[in-house]
Amino acid sequence: MVACPICDKPVKPKDINSHIDSNCETHIDSTPPSTQQAGNGLSNFFQTPGPKRGLPISTPKSGTNGDSKSSINDVQSTPLSSQKKRSFEEETPAVRPEPVENEQPPTAKKPKVNAFHKAAPLAERMRPRTLDDVCGQELVGPRGILRNLIEQDRVPSMILWGGAGTGKTTIARCIASMVGSRFVEINSTSSGVGECKKIFAEARGELGLTGRKTIIFCDEIHRFSKSQQDVFLGPVESGQITLIGATTENPSFKVQNALLSRCRTFTLQKLTDEHIRLILERALTTEGVLDTKPSELVDSELIAYLAAFSDGDARTALNLLELSVSISNRPDTTKDDIKTALTKTLVYDRAGDQHYDTISALHKSIRGSDPTAALYYLARMLQSGEDPLFIARRLVVVASEDVGLADNSMLSLATATYTAVEKIGMPECRIALGHCTVALSLAPKSTRSYRSLNNAYAALGEPGVASLPIPVHLRNAPTKLMKELGYGAEYKYNPNYKDGRVKQEYMPDALRNRVFMEENDLGTEVDPDLRGR
Repeated sequence: MVACPICDKPVKPKDINSHIDSNCETHIDSTPPSTQQAGNGLSNFFQTPGPKRGLPISTPKSGTNGDSKSSINDVQSTPLSSQKKRSFEEETPAVRPEPVENEQPPTAKKPKVNAFHKAAPLAERMRPRTLDDVCGQELVGPRGILRNLIEQDRVPSMILWGGAGTGKTTIARCIASMVGSRFVEINSTSSGVGECKKIFAEARGELGLTGRKTIIFCDEIHRFSKSQQDVFLGPVESGQITLIGATTENPSFKVQNALLSRCRTFTLQKLTDEHIRLILERALTTEGVLDTKPSELVDSELIAYLAAFSDGDARTALNLLELSVSISNRPDTTKDDIKTALTKTLVYDRAGDQHYDTISALHKSIRGSDPTAALYYLARMLQSGEDPLFIARRLVVVASEDVGLADNSMLSLATATYTAVEKIGMPECRIALGHCTVALSLAPKSTRSYRSLNNAYAALGEPGVASLPIPVHLRNAPTKLMKELGYGAEYKYNPNYKDGRVKQEYMPDALRNRVFMEENDLGTEVDPDLRGR
């Protein structure tokens, strides 16, 4: 008998793991230890193997066959172990307690049972254990394609792509529990190539000995470098492991193409406010999850506020709920006090998708002549710590790409804004950025030069066009030899002629009569949503 390291209760050595896995609620031995039992066990250790195993004791042959047979039968009917057990029970019958039905653990030790569980944040305590409890992801719903693959035991290597708090880790753990595979969880921020290779070797041995596959869940796989991701290629392709990678970044940019082609990519949708509300209400109604009972301030109106505030992140929502419950029990606390205390840093990664998505939104808002939206995205980036020079460079691009020939002065304004940002810095340079953003939004638009340049680039993609010979009269002739070869001959210098007009061909012979320049400042398509207005 051993003492559990968590609850200090007596448990048989063979049952210790099952006892701990059940949160110290099962496999508890109710028989008190006995000094005499301990002594018998110690003495049995030094006895011969025969008596310890309860085998018959051999006796020397007697003078008659009948006496010998009778003696052996008498010993066989009563093994030594039974004799000792019966003797112990007869001598100390009061030591063995009467069995108690539905015995409950002592109340004083109850907090120790869930010590690790209570130490975890609310988001971890509320983590779903089955796919039925996962909220808001159709992929693992009753008719979801991923759930169908799991139920058929055909789990492929996959990349789970979704925002924070959408259920990537939860789904991976549920998959492992459903298929019964060996599950290994690693994190790219703390696991190196050496550790991965060790796990691969263990997985290969497990597969060879027991036939059981290994699922490796790699959180934040996009933080692995491309060379580190190479280590997964062989084991994934050979089927030695099933890789489940989780990432918040676009895998097309962050996961190596060779690894991405060997995995299926599943996109997890951002949770809606209704999904978040259901998760929060489940946490409030689940017994024993919250450390303290919420006050009346934590009502449906505050739950809706938290759902909207978390912006589709279930982990953030549950942590905010835990904070709200704690604050609500303070004396003289109002609902406004709770809302004021719930601060949240803007989710913005200067090296990730948010970085490019937000600058793209700014550019397209200016292109659409919407100064209000453009200022919103500008303020959002600056507030989140974006490099103002990065924004200023994009404004210079907008001045030529979208305003272009419609107002040539905007390019001068944009370059002046870049200089101002470079010289002044934050926070004052935000004023110059706002000035330029509004001016570009309100300026007339022309993509004529931009589209014409794209036409020239498209022509270079045609066979042979990129290497067409330059007309001889347009070639530079800095040396005597080149002049003798006719370079620059017959070239007509335009300023020498009236109004600079001459008859002269500038395009290669194969491209004569090709026109790249667009005639219109903007396109000619009509938005069907505007028809009839």
